Amino acid sequence: MRLGRSIILSFFLPITAYGQTNNSQLAAGLLIKSDQLTLQTALHLTDLARTKAAALKKEVAIAILDSGGQIIMISRGDGVGFHNTEAARRKAFTAVSTKTTTLTLSRNARSNPDTENLASLPELLLLGGGVPIYHNGKVIGAIGIAGGGSPNNDDLIGKSARIIAADIIAQ
Repeated sequence: MRLGRSIILSFFLPITAYGQTNNSQLAAGLLIKSDQLTLQTALHLTDLARTKAAALKKEVAIAILDSGGQIIMISRGDGVGFHNTEAARRKAFTAVSTKTTTLTLSRNARSNPDTENLASLPELLLLGGGVPIYHNGKVIGAIGIAGGGSPNNDDLIGKSARIIAADIIAQ
């Protein structure tokens, strides 16, 4: 009787062990690990951008989105028109979805007849101020700035959101 159990177990143990290893290897090929912005980091990036805006004597709306285009936070400075919150969100959405600053995208779209229709896509906003946020060379979100007085100011304010020590860079 013991010999029978030993023989049966000798067949099932390797199969069970193989199945566990195989599942781990399979999962590794099906899943992508990603870094995500925390709310604390979004708040810090917002503070950095708001400091740059203040140096330019501007109040702005700021949107921080994750890599999937979902809102982490939106902040509107005192006296900033409420339309700017939506503009900031759409600029950030455009930057994260295209992995390009909206100022660059806007200029490229206008200069190339093949891409000028990008401006007609409903969620994209081709105005300066949307900047992708990178970590270790990968886009992990975006910041959108609206209300800084010009596309160049909005772009400059957005690019000031960087935490060099943690390799979190808006560019």
